[in-house]
Amino acid sequence: LQDCAALAYAAEPLKADRELVLEAVRQNGGALAYAAEPLKADRELVLKAVLQDCAALAYAAEPLKADRELVLEAVRHNGLALQHAAALLKADRELVLEAVRQDGGALKHAAQ
Repeated sequence: LQDCAALAYAAEPLKADRELVLEAVRQNGGALAYAAEPLKADRELVLKAVLQDCAALAYAAEPLKADRELVLEAVRHNGLALQHAAALLKADRELVLEAVRQDGGALKHAAQ
């Protein structure tokens, strides 16, 4: 499952198999895009995906994009994860500062 698109072709029951999807996102965070919707709301699974690939936050359930602790952990790992955070968090000074410390380019994703 190193190719995240491999999960796209899996049968629906497999996309909902937490253990299988967890292994897929450990190898490629982008696999979260193809996970069943309930798994996109699984905090542990989303965190694993985001730490592997910050862009995976784009596929997380909306409440997790607004989860300050999860997003803070993500931006500490890769500041560019800020672009996929909820708007409220893009205005959070501490969170934006952490993101910019990790990657100066993250500043363009902060609230205006």
